[in-house]
Amino acid sequence: MMNALLTEGQALSGRRRGILDYVTEHGVVPVADLLKRFSLSRASINRDLLVLCAQGLVRRIGTDITTLPNIGASASVMYRRAQAVAEKQAIATLAASMVSQGDTVALDDSTTAGEMADRLSEIAQLTVVTNSLGVVSRLGPCETVGLIGLGGRYSPTFDAFVGRICEQSVMSMRINMAFVSAAAISGVTAYHQVEDIIQAKRALMGVADCRVLLADSRKFDTVAMNRLALLSEFDVVITDDGIDPACAELLRDAGISLRIANVPRPAPGLTAD
Repeated sequence: MMNALLTEGQALSGRRRGILDYVTEHGVVPVADLLKRFSLSRASINRDLLVLCAQGLVRRIGTDITTLPNIGASASVMYRRAQAVAEKQAIATLAASMVSQGDTVALDDSTTAGEMADRLSEIAQLTVVTNSLGVVSRLGPCETVGLIGLGGRYSPTFDAFVGRICEQSVMSMRINMAFVSAAAISGVTAYHQVEDIIQAKRALMGVADCRVLLADSRKFDTVAMNRLALLSEFDVVITDDGIDPACAELLRDAGISLRIANVPRPAPGLTAD
């Protein structure tokens, strides 16, 4: 019964992601177009739109649906998964190379940490602790990885569990490495826009022997509302080769252990298929 409920919930979540992606791509979409596109009844589409509107991801104006250029939309996991994909994959590959057989590692809700999931599945006798439902879904079928999912209050925007239960669940653990991300980095400080997400990240950091920050180069010299941590609180900061060399030099001069992942790019004169 529980598996059936989880499967149903994940399918519904996937449908809503599809609706949001479609509206984001087209800007303004009539409800009638969504009915045809997703082969839904009017009652079903109305329920999905109600949830997306409540999350601040779309807005309904008469018979049209449009996205909102607000913090909720830019923070949503659906939006983030489509951003800087090659950079996140390169960072994830470099981060995964730091993990050894038998380690216990923590992955946060970030899409960059999520990219690590497939790469970690190849490491034997590994235990992964996470508050990300997406990571649980990706590693759940893997028989070689021990998986510990942190409970709490579910955040559809981040596809992750947050709150006091989540934070307390990890307090009795000891983790070899925690991989977390930030929404923005200004100077030598990392930021995030949502306090609940910050508390979950800091809970993972608090029980880890080694803390690793994953941040693609777009996030440098930007700001968000709330402070997550000083970069000096991380043992390693991993970014991609799109980072401004001057910024990288300043971070290293400040004593930050910075590692840079090379992003595969087409050779000059060639275009990707």
